[in-house]
Amino acid sequence: MLSAGRLMPGLKTLMDPVQPQPGKPAAMDFRALISQSDLVYTKPAARSEAGIPIGGGRMGSLVWTTPSQLRMQINRVDVYGNNCESNSFFERHEDYCGGCAYLEIGFDGQPFPESGFHQHLSVYDGALAIEGDGVSVSAVAWPEQDVIAITVDDRRGAREEIAITLRMLRYEMKYGASRNDRSELEHVVTVPHLSQTATSRLLVNPNPGGGRIALTQEFREGTFCSRSAVAVTAAGGSKLTTEFVNESDVRLRVLGQGPITVFIASAATFDQNEDVAGLAFGQLDAALFKGKEELRRETEQWWHNFWSRSYVSLHSDDGTADYVQQNYHYFLYLMGATSRGRFPPKFNGMLWSTGGDLRTWGGQHWFANLSCYYEALPAANRLELMDPMYDMYSGMFDRCVLAAQQQWGSQGMYIPETVYFDGLEKLPDAIAAEMRALYLRQKPWEERSKEFMEYALTKNPQSSRWNWIQAGRWQEGRYVIKDRGYGPYGPTNHNFGSNAKIAYLFWRRYEYTLDHDWLFHRAYPMLRGAVELYRNHPNLKKGDDGKYHLSWSNSNESVYGARDTDEDIASMRGATSALLRASAILAIDADMRSRWQEFLENLPPLPDSSDRDALSVESYQGPTVWVRGLKPAVKPDGMLPDVNSLPAWFFDFCNVEGSERPTFAIAQATFDHMLRGELRPETPVGILSKLAIAAASLGRADAVQILIPNQMRLAGRQSGAVMANRMTELEGPQATDAERLGRASEALHLALLQSNPPWPGEDPVLHVFPAWPKEWSARYTLLARGGFLVTASMNRGSVEYVELESQAGAPCKLRSPFSAAAVLYRNGRKAEILHGPLLEFKTAKGERITVLPSGKHPA
Repeated sequence: MLSAGRLMPGLKTLMDPVQPQPGKPAAMDFRALISQSDLVYTKPAARSEAGIPIGGGRMGSLVWTTPSQLRMQINRVDVYGNNCESNSFFERHEDYCGGCAYLEIGFDGQPFPESGFHQHLSVYDGALAIEGDGVSVSAVAWPEQDVIAITVDDRRGAREEIAITLRMLRYEMKYGASRNDRSELEHVVTVPHLSQTATSRLLVNPNPGGGRIALTQEFREGTFCSRSAVAVTAAGGSKLTTEFVNESDVRLRVLGQGPITVFIASAATFDQNEDVAGLAFGQLDAALFKGKEELRRETEQWWHNFWSRSYVSLHSDDGTADYVQQNYHYFLYLMGATSRGRFPPKFNGMLWSTGGDLRTWGGQHWFANLSCYYEALPAANRLELMDPMYDMYSGMFDRCVLAAQQQWGSQGMYIPETVYFDGLEKLPDAIAAEMRALYLRQKPWEERSKEFMEYALTKNPQSSRWNWIQAGRWQEGRYVIKDRGYGPYGPTNHNFGSNAKIAYLFWRRYEYTLDHDWLFHRAYPMLRGAVELYRNHPNLKKGDDGKYHLSWSNSNESVYGARDTDEDIASMRGATSALLRASAILAIDADMRSRWQEFLENLPPLPDSSDRDALSVESYQGPTVWVRGLKPAVKPDGMLPDVNSLPAWFFDFCNVEGSERPTFAIAQATFDHMLRGELRPETPVGILSKLAIAAASLGRADAVQILIPNQMRLAGRQSGAVMANRMTELEGPQATDAERLGRASEALHLALLQSNPPWPGEDPVLHVFPAWPKEWSARYTLLARGGFLVTASMNRGSVEYVELESQAGAPCKLRSPFSAAAVLYRNGRKAEILHGPLLEFKTAKGERITVLPSGKHPA
């Protein structure tokens, strides 16, 4: 069905050694390279979740077929059924987001049989082509505006019609009675869900040149309002007619011969007064004015420009490296198709939901899951795709400042692991006061008040704030909740590391761009907020040893209420180091630097097995390894750092440039122990696992060679879980995801190019191919910290050349990839010869520098 493992012709040509002329980038046939990531189906998707993805960055859908229909569910990144103040979604997995409308294009007969027809997603062009039995279909998602254009050429002779149907996602009674209003031009269905209402409207909009149909949604609860619209029209054919099929469906019929193009537009707003249908109809007008050919041309041009930003070209004799390359570019396609809107796509479904409102894990954002998609993007030189993530977290900043005060009695900001798109709700003062007392363990959990429990009844248990709720059930008409049995603790209740990791991602963008405006306005407030939350936390106290110790917090999702957890120590050290550097760069908060420096200098080391209070080490006899925290702990589950978070690796504590530090030996031992001392061809790597990232960071090419492809294919215990569209549904029904591809892509970057500082807050050092298997050939262009666009080639273990384009004019430190002296060419002219293992040289903004081994001359 899918050519997932088949290599495209011409691969060896792509990997032939190419020696660039100094100052000129190595030539790359991007169409031949990127097309190796195409999807090719020779029969229908086995189920809707395995459909082919198309998206324009804000709006998208999987496309799948039945024998007589082409089907889609139109989704958007900025549609939410509720916000943080909701009291209507207190049962798990019930809250929802993204979905706008079902859409079907129906044909006479059965042009899409069970076998014998061809579907091809061109990743390079961003275009889908389907060749059925006498019917051809092509589709593009226009990146300029929110429009999908589908051209249908029915060559089977006389036809009666092509029918395009819009259908509501919800129209059956769930709670209370639905209200059904009908008129000549509008059908309305309202579905109440406790305090929330979801109103869907079907619209018919006659036009002098034909007909248009639309479906709008409006979600309301209190002051919250989210509205969306999907509008449809067609060009071609001899006549367009519209009709209401029933209370949930509206249809556009296209009569006549020849090709037709169906235009599907969408829009969304949180403004209750904005004409969202008018916005969608305006998108249709723009698309009709351009026409299908111009939409296709602009879509192709956008994707061609997108692919020229960076690439990896990989080859190994057994095809494994080629498979990695194929999945890597496909991951970037998915991000380009979904991450250009106001908010990031949700990890559990992205823009690929096909089951209406059903979305396992609901409408909140988990940072651990979101990070799978976004930590891989800086090196890919796709920083603009990170804007939705940055904008969402910056947008909730004020609410998170209040949450730090209300929930923890601290300062700074508190972004929890699991959070609504708009942050955390403001609590009543009495509830906030009791929450602080309970969560800080100043008041026994058994003494919680009736008022507090009544308030918690209507809160979503997947929210970090209320994650101590295990389950609930209806009993004699009343909803009753049960806690997990660990007091105020749950998997994400007392997690503070996510707050610092988010701030560090803001700092990391500065490191890649050296954009002072970004540092001042965006990164610095986040870093300061993360550090001040920790520094002023009531449970952070200085011990008799003169060190600051944080008690009663979590390590990721399984260790509850421990002391000095690996997550917290790494977060405090990493965020504070970056804050001090940022403060010095910006020359602000000089009066605070001595306090932050004192705080940093008196933090304890990462917890390890040599400490007598280390969690779960009674039977451990091996070398010193990091552990998850120290006793006492409310739930001391597991010894080693969580493989899904590995906090020490996140904050630049462990990489090849820090190999002389004592922590590097501990890191190596910890990694080996995580593998249980054995690396096998079938070693499994989970979808969220950072195990391959750790291997690359440590320079372990032997492990990289196994772990990266195994994570992409989910070898071992999850074998067979990857669907035909290279995504999985392991997070649950209608939670289609590509998390593992993001994690593996980050590991791939680190194996090809590291630009980490030896320690957080220090200057980055560029290191090409630090963990690349000698049996694999590679060429790439990737972005490095310091603002360097790096192009390099390695053939059978030998580095052929390195090129740097200096985008910020920063000084460069490059770990020499050559045993001999290195020759620098600046903009094509021989400039200087450098010696030694570390090459240091100045650059000018826009300058292109080629580094070659001494004695090797340009072609």
